[in-house]
Amino acid sequence: MNEPALIAFQFIVLIFSVMIHEISHGVMAERLGDPTARDAGRLTLNPLKHIDPFGSIFLPLLLVVAHSPFVIGWAKPVPYDPRYLKNPKSGAAKIAAAGPLSNFLIAIIFSVLLRVLPSPALSEQFQLLVSIIIFMNVLLAIFNLIPIPPLDGSKVLYAFMPETQTGYAIMSFLERYGFVLLVAFLLWGSSILWYLTNIVYVLIAGGSFG
Repeated sequence: MNEPALIAFQFIVLIFSVMIHEISHGVMAERLGDPTARDAGRLTLNPLKHIDPFGSIFLPLLLVVAHSPFVIGWAKPVPYDPRYLKNPKSGAAKIAAAGPLSNFLIAIIFSVLLRVLPSPALSEQFQLLVSIIIFMNVLLAIFNLIPIPPLDGSKVLYAFMPETQTGYAIMSFLERYGFVLLVAFLLWGSSILWYLTNIVYVLIAGGSFG
């Protein structure tokens, strides 16, 4: 497969993976009693309802142009209303965790496909495409579990944060400087993200990526 076709395939995988990610947030919120996502028309497989101009298009294109070792992005966040939740703190964590878990699930399903089907039955090109799906979903899951706002990991972290002055101070700091911290991580911590993604990929897919 030529490079333009491979890049186009990665974009398609990214769009649908972040879409499933966001729908999973909404489904979990609904299970916890919050109909906000459904009322907003976000529990749909229509990509146009989920595409974020910066996170779904501009950032991935920028990473491709910059020859980044990976392509990452996000969709428009699915809204939820904490007033519907019996326990807003733990509920928010469950809703946040549902997104990365959906990406891990996608990665596991396609990993099973690689393991179950005999190698001679799969062309090299097909194995490459499946490997990309697995890798990108593992990458999305780990990236979103980073405990920096606005990523899902911050909501999970907050659920375990003690309701003390120190706990509130940490949350306030993260909320105030989250964007700066996230940019700094992408600039200087991307190698850590790449390393962790490779480790998880090997564990579930049974071989190195690429």
